[in-house]
Amino acid sequence: MDRLMEVKNLEKIYRIGRTEVRALDGVSLEVPEGDFISLTGPSGAGKTTLLNCLGLIDMPTGGTILIGGADVSGMSDGERAGIRLGRLGFVFQFFNLFGNMTAVENVMAPMLMAEKEYSMARKRASTLLETVGLGGRERHRPLEMSGGEQQRVAIARALANEPAILLADEPTGNLDSKTTEKIIELLKELNKNGQTIVMVTHERHIAKRTKREIRLFDGKISHYMNEED
Repeated sequence: MDRLMEVKNLEKIYRIGRTEVRALDGVSLEVPEGDFISLTGPSGAGKTTLLNCLGLIDMPTGGTILIGGADVSGMSDGERAGIRLGRLGFVFQFFNLFGNMTAVENVMAPMLMAEKEYSMARKRASTLLETVGLGGRERHRPLEMSGGEQQRVAIARALANEPAILLADEPTGNLDSKTTEKIIELLKELNKNGQTIVMVTHERHIAKRTKREIRLFDGKISHYMNEED
């Protein structure tokens, strides 16, 4: 199985005045193609910091991140932005949709940023909204949709440029239990169809639905658990 991403001895240190906070402390992991990984741990364990480093939103203080075998640490900001746009998809807890855009326009946005042809982007956006169960809701804006519907739009948007890895930060953290179940089932179906996913969650029952759980504590990996464990 191909390794889409490899992280070696990752460190992230924040300095607040004279205080040093070590958010990540020697984290190493691999993300093989087709995996569905949950990152768990208590608040302050380093889950979101790790996800932000994996997504090149933040850069580590030390260590190596390889994406497709290429070390991103020596890349320019523009090159890393290109990887974020073309190889990584992002889903956030609070959706982060453009409020003045319709659902289909939100999904089209990453494709237009990647300079895809407009009619192709429109067609793919419509197909993705169908895939996440929102056919017929193309013209609705975020405020006209429920939280679960907004998250489905966000997932469709994250898939727009056919990312190698989907990165999700607490995608069910702002949803009720019934809607949470629907979103997890959607993610599992996407993974079944080949989408690689790395997801942060603080809910253990959700982590158990993924193929592999990686627990963090004080910026270190404390435990690995596979779905058969």
